[in-house]
Amino acid sequence: MILYPKLYLNSVTEISIETLEKYHLKGLILDVDNTLIDINRNMPEGIPEWIENLKKQGISLCIVSNTNHKDKVEEVAKKLEIPYIYFAKKPLKGGFKRAKAILKLENEQIGVVGDQIMTDIIGANRSNMFPILVKPIDEKDIWITKVKRPIENKIIERYKRSQNVHK
Repeated sequence: MILYPKLYLNSVTEISIETLEKYHLKGLILDVDNTLIDINRNMPEGIPEWIENLKKQGISLCIVSNTNHKDKVEEVAKKLEIPYIYFAKKPLKGGFKRAKAILKLENEQIGVVGDQIMTDIIGANRSNMFPILVKPIDEKDIWITKVKRPIENKIIERYKRSQNVHK
């Protein structure tokens, strides 16, 4: 189903090399807001080390964010030393196609990691990439996301029941 991820995890740092190998993924497209940083632009402990480990293992990375605040995305990308695309208009395919060109991988080799079904997961599924949903870093969201969260939470509950997941 276009609304469902292939994996649902607590955090990006739960994505291991073993997980990537299991699903034949050689690259990740990463969301920023509430995936890599919270609403106050704080990055949780462990994310820079996780990124560094993935890079050492040959995993290609690219940030794809819907925000039109270039400075915010650029700040995260510079800190993690990975390329980025901002104002991507997910779930439209354009940002995903641009990231694919940067990663130089086939769609099936790319995992898309984000905290929102309506943008990240639908966009990944529409682009024939591997959707990975993570729980938001923080409960605080921008207004448009706050509007969507109750709907997304119902979809997540349905997904968990379909997978017999009790997280």
